[in-house]
Amino acid sequence: MVAQRLLIGLAGLMGAAGVALAAASAHGGDASRLASASAMLLFHATAILAAVALLARGLLHGGIGLIGAFGFVIGAMLFAGDLTLRQFAGHSLFPMAAPTGGTVMILGWLAVSAAAVAARK
Repeated sequence: MVAQRLLIGLAGLMGAAGVALAAASAHGGDASRLASASAMLLFHATAILAAVALLARGLLHGGIGLIGAFGFVIGAMLFAGDLTLRQFAGHSLFPMAAPTGGTVMILGWLAVSAAAVAARK
């Protein structure tokens, strides 16, 4: 229950950050990085909320579903954080941060798929 509430709170923060980055992208010069960062945050904030709802209904295996949802959080934050830092500070978060975030998001989706298969009927 605590983990699910934490995920909902993080999804809200990711959604807010996604909208802010979309606005910055729309009003900035060459801000294509911000548009990509915004999209990843907004898409995965929604996916987190969906995963929490599916967990609450018992349609996902609890442990695996939580791993997938937290994978969305970590992956999107790495991906968006790296692109945002590159845009505003001119350097990356750490080498390969965005690809690492992308990989973690993919693993999150695979975990959600596994959680659906492993859920109790």
